[in-house]
Amino acid sequence: MFRTSVRIRDYMIRRPVLVRADSDIFDAIKQIINHRISGVIVVDDHRTPIGVLSELDCLRAILSGSYYGEEQGVIRVEEYMTSPVETIHVDENIIDVAQSMLDHKRRRRPVVDDNGHLIGQVTCRALLKAIRDMDIPDHKPT
Repeated sequence: MFRTSVRIRDYMIRRPVLVRADSDIFDAIKQIINHRISGVIVVDDHRTPIGVLSELDCLRAILSGSYYGEEQGVIRVEEYMTSPVETIHVDENIIDVAQSMLDHKRRRRPVVDDNGHLIGQVTCRALLKAIRDMDIPDHKPT
């Protein structure tokens, strides 16, 4: 039997990598490389999610300064992060979240509790694991 109700809480990353909006983009890049991830959640002083920063955002930041020969000081995360960020509730259904991420072309979403506090992150990879773990009948080619 195919299960369509698997909660985010069972597959979320409980300690996602976070950066602040006023962080230097190169510090965020170090986090992405050191943790072998494709992006980070951007939070404010209260750890409320306010954006996400992806590898592509970082490439855009670096190329906009160096390729075009612009003399820039510190490049801040807030200049290149995707914001506003859409959060998901910890008890949302995996299938609904996966469809929403496809519709909006997002690879990660911050996960919040009933009070809107950040408690984790869900990624495409986590969603793939969740769907793999569902009881899906063997696919047999015709």
